[in-house]
Amino acid sequence: MSIATDKADQAVLALSQVMNKQYYPHFHIAPLAGWMNDPNGLIYFNHHYHVFFQHHPYDANWGPMHWGHMVSDDLVTWQRLPIALAPGDEFDKSGCFSGSAVGYNGKLCLIYTGHISLGGEGPHEKIRETQCLATSDDGIHFEKHGTVLAPESGIMHFRDPKVWQQDGQFWMVVGERSLNDVGQIMLYRSDDLKNWQFDRILISHIDPDVYMLECPDFFPLGDKWVLMFSPQGMKAKGYQYRNLFQSGYIVGDWQPGKPFTPITAFQELDFGHDFYAPQSFVAKDGRRLIFGWMDMWQSAMPTKKDNWAGALTLPRELILDNDNRVRNRPIKELTALRKAHVSLTDITLTNQLINTDIESISCELKVEFDLNHCDAERFGLQLAATKDGKQATLLYVDLQANRIMLDRSLSGQGVTGYRSVPLPKTDSAINNKLSFHIYVDASSVEVFINDDLYSMSSRIYPILPAERKVNLFAENGSAKITQLDSWQLGALDQTIMHD
Repeated sequence: MSIATDKADQAVLALSQVMNKQYYPHFHIAPLAGWMNDPNGLIYFNHHYHVFFQHHPYDANWGPMHWGHMVSDDLVTWQRLPIALAPGDEFDKSGCFSGSAVGYNGKLCLIYTGHISLGGEGPHEKIRETQCLATSDDGIHFEKHGTVLAPESGIMHFRDPKVWQQDGQFWMVVGERSLNDVGQIMLYRSDDLKNWQFDRILISHIDPDVYMLECPDFFPLGDKWVLMFSPQGMKAKGYQYRNLFQSGYIVGDWQPGKPFTPITAFQELDFGHDFYAPQSFVAKDGRRLIFGWMDMWQSAMPTKKDNWAGALTLPRELILDNDNRVRNRPIKELTALRKAHVSLTDITLTNQLINTDIESISCELKVEFDLNHCDAERFGLQLAATKDGKQATLLYVDLQANRIMLDRSLSGQGVTGYRSVPLPKTDSAINNKLSFHIYVDASSVEVFINDDLYSMSSRIYPILPAERKVNLFAENGSAKITQLDSWQLGALDQTIMHD
């Protein structure tokens, strides 16, 4: 253990002793204390799942980035390991920014961005970013090896390497802001992780306003390749791109030595308020899984005053459908969290609000509506709600707009606005069903619509103390719920393992 990582571990442990955990998640990965953002280094290696993450252990604000570290055997029970990387060397003195992990010669190898501030503030800050390597024999303690890839002269924004092994070579995608302020993704190859050759610009000029493509990921799914990334600068268009920054993907064809040929336009992956920088990895059974950062830059973060900030989404499986849409759904392992179960059937709502008495502080819900028997202007659920509905997160169908809304206007501290997706069209008037699969935690809501057609992830901060129940409602008409199942969820075990 280095002096820098040991000092960081002591700092975050001390900070955890003075935390207020009123909004701390029960079943999402979050920092022990301090700040968290992007998931990094996701990998199944030597019979363990590793999740690293961007971390500032000294307080709850973004600061010089470290790499936090957690491991699991089953994606449900997690152990905290010592902080893996701390900044301070010549090549990463201002931060160990995002990156990825691969196994090589029995070692766990981290490839990350070394960030150096050269002076100035805000948009006038001058920086240097290079890709760096660190390796570990035990999967816990890491030795830094310094810069292995630098950008061309004059390029400042050059970060977030994602590395994979294919056909006997290592490949790396890196996000770059060109000298002309165009966001693009660069592709490199190597035989040994240390000596990298430029292959090609994988994609560029996706939108005239986009100046940077962060957190790139490139992987096969079905018989196609998916280029996943987080563009910066894209402007809102109607219901689309309402967050400060987005995360999404382009599907296409690729093979080594050839250009990437897109067959779809850019599509957002999640449609909620708080989803950024997703990274994928391969589960031990071959599924392609992701975690994302369940927050958004410049958003309200009331937990900062509680000495922590940031959480990851639930782990999700990616599926490519026949229309080349990448869908995501919660992994099957999460059923292990289920505890007390309530099942309700055939509920008809007519111009009313119904209290279910289902606690929605740490719960999972599955709700099915029969749209053939729904004519209300608005109908759906109030989550984390008081009985009178004056404080609640609203998930509902707007039949006039033909959209599904996730509305935070009554959700509590600092959060406002709604996000929406189109009401799915069905081919059958006989089986005209709409299903919601919902996870509500102490400060978040994740919704999956019609299994995996859409996902919506948003943070919420109810003003406490208050009831946080599930209410059902229909306005100006009727709605029919054919089935409602709820489970109270056990806490995600996030024990600390000392080395």
